[in-house]
Amino acid sequence: MAIQRATFAGGCFWCMVKPFDKYDGVLSVVSGYTGGEVPNPSYEQVCTNTTGHREAVQVTFDDTIITYEELLNIFWRQIDPTDAGGQFFDRGESYQTAIFTHTNEQEVLAKASKQQLQDSGKFTKSIQTEILPAKPFYAAEEEHQNYYMKNPSHYERYAIGSGRERFKKEHWGDQA
Repeated sequence: MAIQRATFAGGCFWCMVKPFDKYDGVLSVVSGYTGGEVPNPSYEQVCTNTTGHREAVQVTFDDTIITYEELLNIFWRQIDPTDAGGQFFDRGESYQTAIFTHTNEQEVLAKASKQQLQDSGKFTKSIQTEILPAKPFYAAEEEHQNYYMKNPSHYERYAIGSGRERFKKEHWGDQA
């Protein structure tokens, strides 16, 4: 068993847990903050867009069951990779997309995956998602963990109301 971590910023972290959580080999998905310089930021601080942090999820996985490449494919199908200003109706740096790589191998795979998506012609605009070295990851407050399970009605309304679900269906169909 080879346990690894993958860190993805895909806009609102509430919407990024469920897509990974359902796969065999995914051991945990933690909502949190990363990419900035402020240690142990709070949700309120990150929402000001002054900490440099992005809402993100850290996925702990067994790469003998699910590969990093598979996680990248799941990630791309959850976001609008052409939007540099945030995701759907969530705007600002804390909602910008990024892949935070933990190893040189992850960096190579993430860059190749991004290029493959760009070359696929699926999107007419260029892919804006950044690939950055992992920085310290700070778990979000407990009320933000597994939000889709704790508040299923609000989660569903948010995922639909934000435009995320419509975008995923339009671009990925049943693959999302």
